[in-house]
Amino acid sequence: MGKVLCEFSMSLDGYVAGPGVSSDMPMGEGGEALHAWMFSADAGPDNARAKREMVERTVAVILGRRTFDLGVAHWDGTPFPVPSFVLSHRPPPADLADGFAFVDSGIDAVLRQAREAAGGRDVRLMGADVARQYLSAGQVDEVVVQLVPVLLGGGERLFPDGLTARLQPTACIATAQVTHLRYAALRE
Repeated sequence: MGKVLCEFSMSLDGYVAGPGVSSDMPMGEGGEALHAWMFSADAGPDNARAKREMVERTVAVILGRRTFDLGVAHWDGTPFPVPSFVLSHRPPPADLADGFAFVDSGIDAVLRQAREAAGGRDVRLMGADVARQYLSAGQVDEVVVQLVPVLLGGGERLFPDGLTARLQPTACIATAQVTHLRYAALRE
């Protein structure tokens, strides 16, 4: 069975988006710096490999409604070219792009649907709120943090006070733009 992946680029002070997130600035003020390593012309082989693995391992996506609302205008279809499941209690927009399914039946049901669509391969979580829900429920298998040497000073935290999980380091690769940290999530 594939893994449930929680992978985010995060600032050194713990933010996955800067302050002032809006439809015009889906990553918030300064938040685009978190993804610069993926698009740099001089990214280097380690960053290129990390980006390639991210894309290759993503076979289905679970994302939250806020992430959908903020990102859909900026994506060319789904965030990855795979089935994408939006966890939402609100109905989908009338002009919903192909590849999205809106699910209102809770995180367990959405995960079952995403795993079925992934056919035994990996399911990626998108959006800090969705990732926190699955982490809290003990349903994440792997946490990947792309630690970016920038301080955003505010914004959206992935790991807020009170969220607990036991993680075991499995990889650490440092580059000039980002440090790639990989952890296995340990079950109690």
